[in-house]
Amino acid sequence: MSDFKQYIQYYWIRFTSSLEVDRERGEVSATTVVMAAALIALAIAVGATLSTRIKDKANRLNLG
Repeated sequence: MSDFKQYIQYYWIRFTSSLEVDRERGEVSATTVVMAAALIALAIAVGATLSTRIKDKANRLNLG
């Protein structure tokens, strides 16, 4: 029975240490969030600019 208890303790220690490593690895810093928000805002601005320019050029076409 003591061998079984040792196995359980070993696997419990491995499980808890794995959780601690995962917490450290998955942490997102505030800098990462700010940079992601800035890149998303830049992408939206570029998309809006391109869309406006394409619409303006399409409206200037003389099809008649």
